[in-house]
Amino acid sequence: MRFTDPLVAGRLVRRYKRFLADVMLADGTEITAHCANPGAMLGLNEPGSRVLLSRASGPGRKLAYSWELVEADLPGGPQWVGINTMRPNALVAEAFREGRLPPLAGYAALQPEVRYGRASRVDFLATAEGLPPCHVEVKNCHLMRQPGLAEFPDCTAARSARHMQELTAVVAEGGRAMLVVVVQMRADAFDVARDIDPAFDRAFRAAREAGVDVHAFRCAVGPEGVAIAEAIPVLLPGLPG
Repeated sequence: MRFTDPLVAGRLVRRYKRFLADVMLADGTEITAHCANPGAMLGLNEPGSRVLLSRASGPGRKLAYSWELVEADLPGGPQWVGINTMRPNALVAEAFREGRLPPLAGYAALQPEVRYGRASRVDFLATAEGLPPCHVEVKNCHLMRQPGLAEFPDCTAARSARHMQELTAVVAEGGRAMLVVVVQMRADAFDVARDIDPAFDRAFRAAREAGVDVHAFRCAVGPEGVAIAEAIPVLLPGLPG
């Protein structure tokens, strides 16, 4: 996914109220940008960090900019990290169209936002003649506390735990279900941040043990764009990676 227009550089002043960030632009102007990220953003919201913003194009937008990337000083060294949680579904759809999503090889279509479970909508329903439909949930990941190890979640994620339970129910009823974790940074492996959210960890373990497919992909991230790059191992003590 290439950014259609060059991103605007600035320095983070502060991130607050979850969805707002004050940014000092290169010309000294301070603006407020939309921060499309409900998480804690641990290690990604340090004042003074270099950030890149996209210009808003949709009608009715109150804020002229959206925060896309931050140059974060993570374990293992600084790197650009994608913080916009609205991007991963589009990245998965793009990779699927281009044949770069091996776990869904053979499927012909991805239908977004299909109702299922307890009044939820699955991110995608993959379909193809001769194959069972596959319910696909997508999660964004940008937490790194150890060099090379991406973790999710970065805060209590009750909604994500419910999604894991609903994917488990799909499998229990004889269907196919999959979790795709989109890691918007360089990472060598993925694991659950079980110390941050034990409830999500329990739901994740139960889902995987029930037969929910779990895949993690790291992204190539830079000022020109973000794209799913390659699969990384999914770790979990007691279960194969």
